[in-house]
Amino acid sequence: MHIFDDLDRQLLAILRADGRAPVAGLAGALGVSRATVQSRLDRLLESGAILGFTVRAREHHDSIRAIMLIEVAGKSTSAVIRSLRSVPELHALHTTNGAWDLIAEIRTDTLESFDRVLREVRVIDGVLNSETSLMLSTI
Repeated sequence: MHIFDDLDRQLLAILRADGRAPVAGLAGALGVSRATVQSRLDRLLESGAILGFTVRAREHHDSIRAIMLIEVAGKSTSAVIRSLRSVPELHALHTTNGAWDLIAEIRTDTLESFDRVLREVRVIDGVLNSETSLMLSTI
C-alpha cells in the first residue's frame, strides 16, 4: 500500500484534471525536477495507486443525463442488479447506504428513450421505489 505525501497528492490532482500533462509541465507546476516527477509516476503506477490514464470525452450537448435512486425489496438486490445490467442506457450502477439501495447513471439521446428507461427500471421485480433527477450541467 502506498502512503501519499503532499507531492503525490498534488501530482494526482494535476493528473485528474489533465491525464495527458507532459512530465516537464508537471515538474514546472510542482516545482520539482522532471526526474522526480518521473520517479513518482513510476512508483505510483507500480504500486497500483494509478490504475491508468484515460480520456474524458465531452458529452454530446443533446444527451439526456440523470441519476436514478433505487429502493430494492428485501434480499432481491442481486437479482435487481442483474436485470439493471441488461439496460444499455445505464452507464454506471453503484450500491450505497441510507434510504436508497442503488444509484444508476442514465444517458439517453431523447426524452422518449429516457421515459422508456424509467418505465423499464420501475417494472423490474424487486424495485420498490425510485427517484430520478436530470443533470442539467457539469461544472
